Parts: sequence; C-alpha cells; structure tokens
Amino acid sequence: MKRIARLALVSCCALFATHAITAQVADEKWPAEGHHPVPSIQDKETPAEKDARMKWFREARFGMFIHWGIYSVPAGRWQGKEVPGLGEWIMNSGSIPVADYKAFAPQFNPTQFDAHAIVALAKAAGMKYIVITAKHHDGFAMYDSKADPFNIMSGTPFKRDPLHELAVEAHKQGIKFGFYYSQYQDWTAPGGAAYKTGDHKPPTYHWDPAQDGDFSHYLHTKAIPQMKELLTNYGESPDIIWFDTPYESGYQSNDHPNPKDVHGMTPQWASEIVSLLNTRPKLIWNNRLGGGYNGDTETPEQYIPANGYPGRDWESCMTINDTWGYKVDDKNFKSTETLLRNLIDIASKGGNYLLNIGPESTGVVPPEEVARLEQMGKWMDVNGESIYATKPTLFGSEAGAFSTTEKDKQGKPKFVPEWKWRSTTKADKVYIHLFEWPSTHTFHVAKMPRTVTGAYLLADTSHKPLKFTQKGGALDVQLPDAALDPIATVLVLKTR
Repeated sequence: MKRIARLALVSCCALFATHAITAQVADEKWPAEGHHPVPSIQDKETPAEKDARMKWFREARFGMFIHWGIYSVPAGRWQGKEVPGLGEWIMNSGSIPVADYKAFAPQFNPTQFDAHAIVALAKAAGMKYIVITAKHHDGFAMYDSKADPFNIMSGTPFKRDPLHELAVEAHKQGIKFGFYYSQYQDWTAPGGAAYKTGDHKPPTYHWDPAQDGDFSHYLHTKAIPQMKELLTNYGESPDIIWFDTPYESGYQSNDHPNPKDVHGMTPQWASEIVSLLNTRPKLIWNNRLGGGYNGDTETPEQYIPANGYPGRDWESCMTINDTWGYKVDDKNFKSTETLLRNLIDIASKGGNYLLNIGPESTGVVPPEEVARLEQMGKWMDVNGESIYATKPTLFGSEAGAFSTTEKDKQGKPKFVPEWKWRSTTKADKVYIHLFEWPSTHTFHVAKMPRTVTGAYLLADTSHKPLKFTQKGGALDVQLPDAALDPIATVLVLKTR
C-alpha cells in the first residue's frame, strides 16, 4: 500500500501491485445489464420498500470487516521467506500447490478465539455491523459446511463453527451480522476460477493441475450449496452478504484476464445465486456478484471516492495496516487519527466505513488493531451523534478539488484533498468536524444554506452556547481558544 500522510485516500491500484483486479478502483462500477434472467429484490421493490430495507445500513456508517482463515497459519511466509502481497493471497502469490496449502488446515487450531470479545470490540469501537469471510479465494470454509469437507469443522482440530458463535453474539449485542463469500474464485476446488497473478498462464491462470476442472461443476457442487447453507443455517443472520471478484466478459481493464480466456460469472449462473438471495427479502448484498446484477452497494476498496456515489448506497472497505488477512511482517498500522478522519470523510460523503481486522491463527486480534479500535470508540462515545444516521455535507468544497494540472493514473484530473474540516447533516443540525483549529478562533463559511439558531461544541457536556453571526448567507462562529479534541472537534449548528 502506498501510504499517504494523514489519510489513506488512495487508489486501490497502489495497494495491489499484484492484485489490482480484486478491487473496485476509483469511479469504476461493475457492469450491469438491463435484463436479468431472475429478477432480484432490487429489480422488484418500490423506492419506499428499498428505503425500509436499507435503513439500518444507511444509519450505521461504521462496520467491521474480518478476514480470517488458514492463511493466518503461514501469516505471509512460505518456505522461510516473506511472500510479497496480501496475507490472504499467499497461496496465489506464492504459487503454493493445493496439497501443500491444504496442509495448513490441520495446523489451524484457534483456541483463543472468543466470539463475545470480538463482537464486544466492534461494539466498543462504535461499529454497527460485522462482515466476516465465510470462504475466501483459497476455498477454505470458516464454518461447518456439509457441501465441501475443506472447512474448519472437518479439516482442523478446532471442531467449532466460529461463524455460528459470532452470529449468536452479534444478535445478543445488537450488532448486524453478515458473510463475505468468494463465489467466483476458488484456488483449491477443481474448476474454481483464479485471477491472473505473476507468471500464471492462461486460460485458467492455475499453477497446479489439481486446480483444473469444470467451473460449472464447482459452482453447482460447492459455491451454490455453500451459499444456501449460509442463508439458511444461521437463524436471523445474515443481514448482509459480501461477494467478491466477479469477472465478466465486457469488463475491461489492464489487470483483468482476457475475456476470451475466462468465461466469468454469466448472468445465468449469477441468477441461480440470486434465486437464493431472494428467499431473504430483507438481505443487503453488494455489487460484486457478477452476471450484470448491481446489488445494493458500491464497494470502493482502499480509497475514499472524491464525491461519494450520489444516488447509490456505498461503503469504503479499508485495512488498518496494509493487508486484510494476518501477515506477521506487516506492522504498517495507520494512526488512530487517520482512521477516524477516514470515517468522518466517508460519512460526510454519505458512505459507510467497513474497517478490517485480521486475527492471528490463534484467534487473537492483533493488539495494535485492538488499541486503535478502542481509541476510535472513545471518540465515537462523545461524537457518534455526528456520524450515525447522518446525511452528506451541505457544502462540498471543504473536501478538496480536482486539479487543473495534475492527472491520476487513469489520466483523469487528480483529486487533491483539503484537511481543515468536514461536515455531516441531520434535519435540524449541521455538524462541522474541525481537523485544524482556526488561528482566528472563528469558524467561517461564505454560504450557509440553512438558518442557524444556535451553536455549541459536541464534546462540551454543558453545550455552552457559542456566539455567532449570520449575514447575507455568510456564517461566523466564535470558538474557544483551543480544540477539545486533537483529532476532530465537532461544532454543532442548530438549524431550521
């Protein structure tokens, strides 16, 4: 990951030098067709019905992503050497043969896993939902799957279903809960797809003959049966399904395989999964299924879009360090300041922040990640009102502007962020998140679109009124001599 001072506002291409194909890059959308073989919930519901279904997601603003699997056993190292790239991609990046990779399963015994503690950590951080990898691209299922024996119950000494334990705890603690599922890529099931990496050759981009087979057979004997298990075996869960890495003919980029070499998730195959999703009419699912289905949410990965996605629900999924799955050599943890300002920036643009943790093979969450989440939670305890159930900024220019001279990697004008303040709104309030305390001790905007009736600092428990003037659209609020929080002090403007 290319680290940028103060904020991880980067194109995912910078992060995935070898895996850019896994991400939705800036201003990119997975392609969608106008006609679906099986209509989805999104095709049939009214705007009011969609608003009701998406209500909790739109109010949540902050969620926990968990990437956890047997890749945490090698933890980024193979044959005594660090494998470049992401921890959960080690099998692909290191061209590890299927038999050797499957040998990690008997070594996976996370006896220190504590579902209550992980859900409590999410809650303490101020997160409102959790999404965990039920099966990543390596094909290992982190739950009790009867559809395929390569899973935590059948293949490890642990003999417990952590997804069941987490689902129960999430329900107890009032946290929404869902599953990530890699429906297209599977590097250990014969016929499962693989994206191009390194010197892996077309047409399959496999590196071991044991991976070869028929994709349709994989889909119908493993992926679809496992999706059915996840949708039916966990009571009220899942609330959300997170698909990943579809490949579709007609979708072109420098990092995707040639459409002539890979068949992709066709509309017909995707429709068979949609038939299962439709059995849960309140379910939310993202834009990475494939087959021309839009899903509910845009999923920018490792970056924050300059203007959000007006008219679409979205969430930026991002890591705390540089990897999703645990990697022992990755100590490049972002500061609490960066993480909190990411959250505020995303909320100001109408999105959610899906922030990842990568537990160790023992089940323990790295202490650096725990510490940062707990610190974020302390800020949210005071200032969460300015994040939850808010709508985007009424201003916009405070986030920055597109350069008139600089270009990004796609040749488009480069977005240059500003980091003085951000804003979120509610029906009767405007929240100003001050990152830099004005030297004049006055907050000024040239055009305030609402009438202000009062002002105070959210961290001031007495809500002492601040003096302000509003003339000709301009607003000036007199601030105390010093900020109440070094990361972000929230100014509340009561409005009508």
